[in-house]
Amino acid sequence: MDLLNTLVDKGLRRELPTREEALAVLATSDDELLDVVAAAGKVRRQWFGRRVKLNYLVNLKSGLCPEDCSYCSQRLGSKAGILKYTWLKPEEASRAAAAGVAGGAKRVCLVASGRGPTDRDVDRVTRTIETIKEENEGIEVCACLGLLSDGQADRLRTAGADAYNHNLNTSEETYGAITTTHTYADRVETVQQAQAAGLSACSGLIAGMGESDKDLVDVVFALRDLDPDSVPVNFLIPFEGTPLAKEWNLTPQRCLRILAMVRFVCPDVEVRLAGGREVHLRSMQPLALHLVNSIFLGDYLTSEGQAGQADLDMIADAGFEVEGAGTTTLPRHRADALADGCGTSAEPAGCGSHGGGGGCGPCGGHGEQEPVAVADADADVPAGRTEANGAPRTDLVAVRRRGAGTDLAPNA
Repeated sequence: MDLLNTLVDKGLRRELPTREEALAVLATSDDELLDVVAAAGKVRRQWFGRRVKLNYLVNLKSGLCPEDCSYCSQRLGSKAGILKYTWLKPEEASRAAAAGVAGGAKRVCLVASGRGPTDRDVDRVTRTIETIKEENEGIEVCACLGLLSDGQADRLRTAGADAYNHNLNTSEETYGAITTTHTYADRVETVQQAQAAGLSACSGLIAGMGESDKDLVDVVFALRDLDPDSVPVNFLIPFEGTPLAKEWNLTPQRCLRILAMVRFVCPDVEVRLAGGREVHLRSMQPLALHLVNSIFLGDYLTSEGQAGQADLDMIADAGFEVEGAGTTTLPRHRADALADGCGTSAEPAGCGSHGGGGGCGPCGGHGEQEPVAVADADADVPAGRTEANGAPRTDLVAVRRRGAGTDLAPNA
């Protein structure tokens, strides 16, 4: 296909595709899917070889969030039967992190529900970061605490944080249909605060909320403009008890096309396969490794993932290798720019140009609003449609009952 040849050439040069080209990737047929994966795989291998970075989530504070994000099981009005607990002590968080590190994780992502941290919360997290760093030499730490206030990013950086995650989640045009208690602009500002403090920015999206192809392209192009180093791609986990519980809009094929589009738009960025991969990609997860260079190991914030050993076996069986602690994830041009404290790119290539900025996961909220469908006439899959086989795979949505906040061993 001329389209794919053009996109490969652009990806190898770190050149931005057009929006029409990105939309065309999402519009390809299932007959063309392997060609799409192979083309995006060439771009992935150019910048990251066959390495897969492992990341491990630690949910520092679960549930009881005052925000009304419709997708989130931690929203205060959520009826989902998730774990609810207040802040883990630094030593508890460090023990949880150690399980992931022992399983091969190179980055630990510390996540807390809520609108944003108080200064006292930042004190707690800085002590946790320091404890984890003392006990795990060379480990990367990413914080995901919500909207930041002035000076908080600097304090996290001083404590040893390497990165900060705050996802844009969906397009600016449809953001208000998903969340009303904060704005899209609030999220952009927090990512920029993290970058200004010298933290590596991690910001991504959630697919499967009923959005159109145009929405997906808009949010990925907005991310490219922000230029994060890591772009996590989450696939909505439709928890019962949340407003989007009936939004089963994804097939494995559509998930792969979305990942390929993200890789073409952000060729040299750490693209991370995040929450929902087991639910929506299922047996086609190994194909996604040709598109992404980073995954989460084991469980997520409030849901269980496949066994950690199964993740490692999948990587090996697909012919990839776990990225070692002594390897720099980002290509040299991005890593050098990040080390120099560069916050903006001098080149016009957006997310394909520098390291200015693991997402970790969506934050939560409250409220009893009705389910929101944000699809329009451009949507490839209409809002509310179930899986191609006619039945949503609700059996694959498992609430986390182990690891942080419990007495049971974590999955890593």
